[in-house]
Amino acid sequence: MAFPPRPPRGNFNPRFRKEQQQEHRTNHMIRVPQVRLVGDNVEVGVYNTQDALRMAQEQQLDLVEISPQADPPVCKIIDYNKFLYEKKKKEKEMKAKSKTAEVKEIRFTPGTDDHDFDFKARHAESFLKEGNKVKAYVQFKGRAIMFKERGELVLLKFAERLAEVGQPEGLPKLEGKRMLMIIAPKTAKKKKEGQE
Repeated sequence: MAFPPRPPRGNFNPRFRKEQQQEHRTNHMIRVPQVRLVGDNVEVGVYNTQDALRMAQEQQLDLVEISPQADPPVCKIIDYNKFLYEKKKKEKEMKAKSKTAEVKEIRFTPGTDDHDFDFKARHAESFLKEGNKVKAYVQFKGRAIMFKERGELVLLKFAERLAEVGQPEGLPKLEGKRMLMIIAPKTAKKKKEGQE
């Protein structure tokens, strides 16, 4: 028994495909009877969607739905491509600004000598100045765990040494066979205020 040919599915229609890829509904994609127009180039208010579309065409711009959940949906008359370009640019800038801070691990033992301690503190200082965090920990081996106060002292001394450039996010805490403390960089603004 032969089956009748299946009708083509919607996503073969290039217009339908474009609608699915687009982040906001624009122009003919806005299928509600009324929209609320906002923006600089219009009188804010509720308009018939057809009227809003005509206004957008007169200004040679697009009608863009910016808040679909509102009742009626909120739209703006803008240049959609320019809007997307600006949005991408902003996102890029935000990404660059929120450069993920790295966390540098610095390891001590309960009996770390002064020379080693100074060397590690200098390292941590430059790392904090770059805006990164420092995770300092004391590793206890075998029965050394009995001297956990020594580990705590090493970490507190370390935090004190870095007080100008960093501040601890909390007190040293014991996790298994290591005691750790995270030191975050002080912001440059706070430093400037202190100097004034």
